[in-house]
Amino acid sequence: MNFLIVLLVFISMEGATWLIHRYIMHGFLWNLHKDHHDHSNEGKLERNDLFFFIFASPAIALLYAGVRQEFNYLFFVGLGISLYGMAYFFVHDIFIHQRAKVFTKTKNPYFLAIRRAHKQHHKHLGKEKGECFGFLWVPMIYFKMYFNKK
Repeated sequence: MNFLIVLLVFISMEGATWLIHRYIMHGFLWNLHKDHHDHSNEGKLERNDLFFFIFASPAIALLYAGVRQEFNYLFFVGLGISLYGMAYFFVHDIFIHQRAKVFTKTKNPYFLAIRRAHKQHHKHLGKEKGECFGFLWVPMIYFKMYFNKK
């Protein structure tokens, strides 16, 4: 049952991420996210990196509360959020934005589709007219670009 909680929370985080990215990061907290689009701090920490603390705080609180109550469901909800956050960091910061120069020559169609969709997202420098707000699941057109190649 605990594994199922972690898995469902991890999967649900994709929808939450889309909503948060679209309506909060490109909405009233655009001032924190803006430097991620204009590349004004290329290679350095960005104000956008503060979202790590914003998103990690509820996960840490849930993990703590769950441990205090003998590893109840709150711990596993926090674990699902934390695992999604780790996946986000590795795929978004390490793979897509190359904050560490690894996996630069991948041929994996799934990762190429995600990278392409994210580039489409970043072609918009303003908070309006955005697209591709997802992270692990992006519009099917990008998957078709790489999975249908012969």
